[in-house]
Amino acid sequence: MADISLLPADSAADAALVAEVTALVNEVYATGEKGIWRDEAARTDAAEIASFIRAGEIAVARLGPALVGAVRVRRLPGGEGEFGMLAAHPGHRGTGIGRDLVAFAEDWARGQGLAVMQLELLYPTEWEHPVKAFLRDWYTRSGYRIVHKADFAEAYPALAPKVATPCDFLVFHKAL
Repeated sequence: MADISLLPADSAADAALVAEVTALVNEVYATGEKGIWRDEAARTDAAEIASFIRAGEIAVARLGPALVGAVRVRRLPGGEGEFGMLAAHPGHRGTGIGRDLVAFAEDWARGQGLAVMQLELLYPTEWEHPVKAFLRDWYTRSGYRIVHKADFAEAYPALAPKVATPCDFLVFHKAL
């Protein structure tokens, strides 16, 4: 079982760690969103990851010294917990890393006194993306329910020109 913990805020100054987390997230999303974005743009960059670490929002999973997963957790203004940037190392898929990271995020939210966990999923509307279909079904089996669906172009007009295909923006909630 992986050891999962929030990174301390001061680890945002560790350039090698920030680069490792950034690379993991970008690698996972490059595969997980292949065909959705026009330029196959990176999901994140080192500055953003460092800012999330400073805010106490990045948890990592390790097997010994190896980084095998990451997730962002935060409290939303409406009082929900949210997790995002869920990334399990490709070499460790199917071993429960993703499930353990989600459980960590849910436990974190409960520890903050939050009663609802939220996640968001970009979902193509004109074709079945295998990774997105897997995630939608996996989240649903895990107790998450779609509470909002919007056209991605309407929800994020600045990002709309960057998508290669029409997408919905799905918001899921789970009572904790």
